[in-house]
Order: sequence, then structure tokens, then C-alpha cells
Amino acid sequence: MTLRVYNTLTRQLEDFQPMDPPWVKMYVCGPTVYDSAHIGHAMSAIVFDVIRRYLQYKGYRVVHVMNFTDVDDKIINRANSLGMDPFDLAQRYIDEWFEHVHALNLLPAHYYPRVSLIIPQIIHMVRTLEEKGFAYAIDGDVYYRVRKFADYGKLSRRNLDEARAGARIAVDERKEDPLDFALWKAAKPGEPAWESPWGPGRPGWHIECSAMIHYYLGDQIDIHGGGTDLIFPHHENEIAQSEAYTGKKPFVKYWLHNGMLQLRAEKMSKSLGNIITISEFLQDYEADVFRLIVLSSHYRKPLGYDDEVVEEAKRALQRLRGALRPPVGSSEEGDAADALREQISKAKEEFIAAMDDDFNTAGALGQVFTLVRAINTARDAGVGGAPFAQAQATFLELTHTLGLELRAEAAATDVVPFVQMLVDVRTELRRQKQWALADHIRDRLAELGVALEDTPQGTQWRWAK
Repeated sequence: MTLRVYNTLTRQLEDFQPMDPPWVKMYVCGPTVYDSAHIGHAMSAIVFDVIRRYLQYKGYRVVHVMNFTDVDDKIINRANSLGMDPFDLAQRYIDEWFEHVHALNLLPAHYYPRVSLIIPQIIHMVRTLEEKGFAYAIDGDVYYRVRKFADYGKLSRRNLDEARAGARIAVDERKEDPLDFALWKAAKPGEPAWESPWGPGRPGWHIECSAMIHYYLGDQIDIHGGGTDLIFPHHENEIAQSEAYTGKKPFVKYWLHNGMLQLRAEKMSKSLGNIITISEFLQDYEADVFRLIVLSSHYRKPLGYDDEVVEEAKRALQRLRGALRPPVGSSEEGDAADALREQISKAKEEFIAAMDDDFNTAGALGQVFTLVRAINTARDAGVGGAPFAQAQATFLELTHTLGLELRAEAAATDVVPFVQMLVDVRTELRRQKQWALADHIRDRLAELGVALEDTPQGTQWRWAK
């Protein structure tokens, strides 16, 4: 089965064929580290984490690069307001990001370049663009000549007039054209600066990703990822810079963009004051709850977020964990065991079909839940042994591919006998129709983190999460 991906550049689904299989070179735009990362950042990180995991599941060898923007107006302004060194501020939030990588079960990128560490590469790229006539210097600033790049607008599908109308263009009468954007900025008091052929200064925003990609991954890459908000002007400008620098080599083969996270039908943003940081979310909920929220929607669509969505994800996580409860029987033959074997094969096949359809995680997750129902049905029918173990192994294989870290619920051995004793007492009370006392035991166990489930084979218990 062939993996097909939606390419923002061509606006269509395409067969995924990396340039140098089995290697896949993937670059994803990372955060500007001037404040704590929010759940919108987590959404994008999870999207591309799942894409990477699935590519690896398919046998590809992914080289993953994600940058940190640690030189930027926002960082400088925030640091000045706090009386901090900008690089100390940036490092604080870089350290925090790595804590999130662990907490969210994200596969670490292979390289994490940051602007401050690739200044020589940036200067070389800007100077080359100037020598080729794509850039010009004015009073220590260097600008890119947008109109000289004939294909400008091919990613965002904007012509130059539309680009000018849609862009937030800084007024600078020195520029040859209002659309021209900064590659290098002359030093200002109180800002970090490096020596360059144009005098002391620092990089513009767009040039950093182009320089990082060329330094770490080469002239051409397979996948470039980021949010839809980066298509214009950031990614459009990356194409213009990079292809002018290399002499028109196609910069990126597949452009993949995730939709934006929305809180109660409005985009999450600092200007609206509706930011939820990753740390705030993780104080109240498990990381897999948020991953399930992301997996339940297609990555290219806006992701709605509210309390109801969170509660549904919590319930879904409980249903998934239920698939790892041990069997209550040992039967390996018969209709129930055969049905389970059939569902194992079907679930895996349909899971792959969904993920091959532009990483349709919602469809893939649906197949996982179908397998969960089959496992629970088989357990109730007394199935155990090899078919039950195989079903649970397939379940873990698929959920791991989605980045979910599900484990069988366990308890300390010295507690288990006492819990089981109370469950047995409750069973006897129910037999004697002493419902109130039986319910009291159930409720008290629930307060202690023990969930009971009454089945045809008897009452089963597990540790609630």
C-alpha cells in the first residue's frame, strides 16, 4: 500500500517518494523561545511526531531537525522588560521545551539548531544572495529582492499584489520595493549583534530556517513542516531565499502544514489572552489525554478545544487502557477465538490504510477502538492464551505507532490481596441483595483509585488513572 500525503505546494495528494530512500529528511519549524510553550505548540509537535513515527513504522529512516528561534524582536523586548540577558531568557524556555518533549512522549529531534549558533552560515548565505543580485544592502541592513524571484508566491498562491495587500509590511522608504524583506538587520542599542560584511547586526527571521536546513540537511529536503500560519510569508520567503541560493533547485518536495488549535471556536493567541501553556495542561491532565485530542482530528484541520473535548479524551483513554486487562479464561479455540484472530488482522490492515491516506489519525484511531471492542468481547467469552496475547500485542504496536504510552495497570503485591478480598465481600453482599452496603464498598474503592466492572464472569477490578 502506498503512502499518500497532501502537499501544500501542489494542493493535491501525492504518492510519498523520498529523494533518497529509505532516508527521509524532515525539518519542522520550532518555537520562538520568549515565553512558555502553549498547547498550540504541543499540537504541532505531536502532529509531526506521529508523522515521523509512522514513517519509521513503514521502514523509512527519518532525520528530523527542529529549530529554536533564540534571536528575535520578541525575545529582545521581553528580556529588556525583565532586565535579563536575551540568551538567558531563551535558554530558560529551551530547557522548559525539553521537559515538555519528555512529558509529551515526543521523539527528540536529531538536531536542534538555534539562530545564535549558526551565524557564520547565515552570513555566508546572505552574502551569496547579495553576490547573485537577489539581495542589496542599505546602511547595514540587507534586504531580499522579492520581484527578482520569478516564482515568488507559488506556495501561498498569491501574486505580488496580493502578497503586498496581505502582508504586514514595515514602512521603510529605503527599500527598493515594499515587499522586500530583511535578511540582516543593522545593530541597535541594547540588542545582540555580530560582526558581518555590512557591519554589526543580527539575522532577519526568515533566513534562519533556510540556513539551518542547508547546513544540517543539504540543498533539498523531503518534508518541511509547520503550522498553516507559517505558509505566508515565512515559508514563502524560505523558498525564495533557498532556491535563489542554490540556483533554482527545488527546496522542499513535500510541504506539510497542520491546522491551528482553537479555543471555543476562536484561534488561541496571546493578543486574545486565551493561552493555555503546556505546563498548565499537564498539571491537570495526563499527556496522553492531549495526544488523543490531537489524534482524533485530521492534522490539516483546525482543532477545537474545550472542556468537553478534554473529558471525551479522558474517557477514550480509559477505554484504551481497558484493552490491557488480563483474560479471565484460557480458551484458544472456537468461534470467539476465531473472531478475535480475524479482527487482529483486519484492524492492522485498516489502521495502515487510514495512515497511508495522508496520516488520517482519526481513522486509524477508530480501528484501534474496534480492536479494543474485539478484545473486550473475547475476554467476556473466556478467550485467553495465544490469540488474546496476540491481540494485545497488536494493540500495543498500533498505539505505540501513534505515540501513546499505554501500560497494563498494576498494583503493589502487598495491596492486591486486600483489594481482592473487598471485591469478594462485595460480591457476597450483592448475592445477598445487600445493595446499599455493596455500593458503599464500590464507592470507597473508587475513592482509593480502584475501579470495578461487573461482567458475566464476575467482578473485575483495575487501578483507575
